[in-house]
Amino acid sequence: MRDEDFEYFISKFGEATKSSPVPAASLEKWRNKLPDQLLKYWKQEGWCEYANGLFCTVDPDDYEDLVDEWLADTGLDEIDAFHVIARSAFGDLYVCGEKTGRSVTIDCVLNMVSALENELKEKTRADLDFSIRCFFAFSDLDRFEMKDEDGQPLFERARAKLGPLDPHEIYGFEPAIVLGGKILLENLAKVNANVHLTILRQIAEPELPLSGIDIEKLLDS
Repeated sequence: MRDEDFEYFISKFGEATKSSPVPAASLEKWRNKLPDQLLKYWKQEGWCEYANGLFCTVDPDDYEDLVDEWLADTGLDEIDAFHVIARSAFGDLYVCGEKTGRSVTIDCVLNMVSALENELKEKTRADLDFSIRCFFAFSDLDRFEMKDEDGQPLFERARAKLGPLDPHEIYGFEPAIVLGGKILLENLAKVNANVHLTILRQIAEPELPLSGIDIEKLLDS
């Protein structure tokens, strides 16, 4: 039975448009590394695409190299071991720490890694579960949408023009935004998520809007 937080998520996103069951071996592998609440959702729902691929829950194994590349030299990689648990259709990666829970977001398209200091602290098991429930309950469709230069949503127009995404695809901008490309429908293409996001990371160091975060203090705490 779904809890009220996930029911609220479903009331906004609708039922999964695609899903695959999570293997028992994966549930066992991630036990005591990711919050129990997340594993409950995996067992109950599977790894899923919602709103026709606007938002997807994912197998962290598929993104391990990617998250390591993006967090290298940020200081965050010294605070916790992080794993991708979800992504958007445009390549935003939603990351969960083994000690800090759902605490970091990697906005690959805009070349930013963001976090809040009060989230980058070691949590109890109950608080780790709470971070997952909050992530789903407080998400809405706009959170995962991307708007063009005129402020108009892109996802449905991209889907109509380019077709639906396969499981390992995202809509990527060519040329990349970090290289001066414009956020326009005509600049979107369907791309392999891992390949495209790896290339984006190689183009430039990510910005770290971690204002007020004292990494050294967190490492000492």
